Amino acid sequence: MKAVTKNISLTPELERFIDSRVESGLYESASEVVREGLRMLRHREELQQKQVERVRARIEQGWQESERGEVVSDTEAREHFERRAAQRRTRA
Repeated sequence: MKAVTKNISLTPELERFIDSRVESGLYESASEVVREGLRMLRHREELQQKQVERVRARIEQGWQESERGEVVSDTEAREHFERRAAQRRTRA
């Protein structure tokens, strides 16, 4: 793939960070550092999108269950969450 040249503005802090990564020998150039950062950003955004999709699917599932009358009482829900909270406290 052909590389495209872009001019970007950096804060002095980001410039120092990029320079330190190159000086460490982990990267050969500032471009490599920026490309790696962008790959990481893309990966993080993909993971976030998948998480949003999972949450939406769970919401839809819950909505469909409630439409079919598959619900629990407020007392049952409260007891469930109290048990889960107690379990988390015992693990901590």
